Amino acid sequence: MANIAQIITRFSLPSVQNRFLIAAKTCQPILYSTSAGTSNLSEDTSVTEPKKGKVSKAMKAYLERAKAHDEFMKVQNLEFKLGKRHLANMMGEDPETFTQDDIDRAIQYLLPSGLYDKKARPMMKPPEEVIPQRKAAEFDETGRPFHSMFYTGRPNYYKMLFDIVGNINNLNAFEDRMIRKQLQPDPTQQIDTSGTEWLKKDVLEKLLLEDISDKEYENFVSAMTRLVQHPYSYRELAFIDQYRKPLLAKTDADQIPKPRLDENGRSFITIYECLRKSARADVTIIAPGSGKITINGEDITYFKDVQPREQVLFPLIFCDMVGKVDVVANVENGGYSGQAGAIRWGIAMGLRSFIDVETMDKMRMAGLLQRDYRRRERKKPGQAGARRKYTWKKR
Repeated sequence: MANIAQIITRFSLPSVQNRFLIAAKTCQPILYSTSAGTSNLSEDTSVTEPKKGKVSKAMKAYLERAKAHDEFMKVQNLEFKLGKRHLANMMGEDPETFTQDDIDRAIQYLLPSGLYDKKARPMMKPPEEVIPQRKAAEFDETGRPFHSMFYTGRPNYYKMLFDIVGNINNLNAFEDRMIRKQLQPDPTQQIDTSGTEWLKKDVLEKLLLEDISDKEYENFVSAMTRLVQHPYSYRELAFIDQYRKPLLAKTDADQIPKPRLDENGRSFITIYECLRKSARADVTIIAPGSGKITINGEDITYFKDVQPREQVLFPLIFCDMVGKVDVVANVENGGYSGQAGAIRWGIAMGLRSFIDVETMDKMRMAGLLQRDYRRRERKKPGQAGARRKYTWKKR
């Protein structure tokens, strides 16, 4: 290939040479020229390298925090694996096949706890399940945010509200099409929310990885309630189920027993193992009845104080069953407070066989169906009581 500078010298006209010089600068001839005669041309047409984008301060801070978090999680995982190996050796099992269920059983065996709240008991789980998750980067290296709602401060929360409104608009459009076709919604497909509730504020914050205020949580519940009340809300059931949870797990204790008939043809149900502190009771509910309450062969005056009587009557008043059923209870051990609590729980569990589902859900939300496992806290050695300390005297 001929040198571009040699081609330029063949033309004597200045205008033609100027045109070639402009074209040579545009084409960056330094990539092709090797002769000494083109040194001046090469100096004017040097190659410019593309500049790299600067990393923003926000991205630098995020990368530092991410690096520190990764190192912290790495250390925690190593400690968890080491602890699991030690635990397996103490139990005489193979560390390689030691599962999480084996860990829980080993801790329960080696570290028995008298605490009734499961969250307060010792545990050993992978760090990913214990340590809260952290958000991924919401912007690129130049600081440009990925999310369209980044500058709201809570992009995940407002994105959720945006999705709720979008679903409502889609259902409204679908309803308009059904009206034009003169079709009515099927009432049997309406979503049944009994036995479930919206996610609590703290659970929703963990799901969104963002902190929200009480007012924002109320707005979330209001928007979701409006979505559920739509006649065609069943079309968005999968979206709604993401933010609802059952009130109580379905267990054998939740299965409602069927009443039996006595010699007089009345329905009755008996609840055994009614526990409260050291009191033990069994309660029989008879329907229909006149409201008679019998405790160890006596009437409600078996309890001398007003408070235990109110405890016994509370489930009947709550379910509007006063004067409609008879109660026969046998209780032993414990004091009046523990005996009243045991009878109250037995009455509440027995009334499930005589009330509707909606009332039973209200009872569950009021805590009537939850067994009370509280106990008197023991006295500690070196102290005056469970929490009370001896008076300190300097002299």
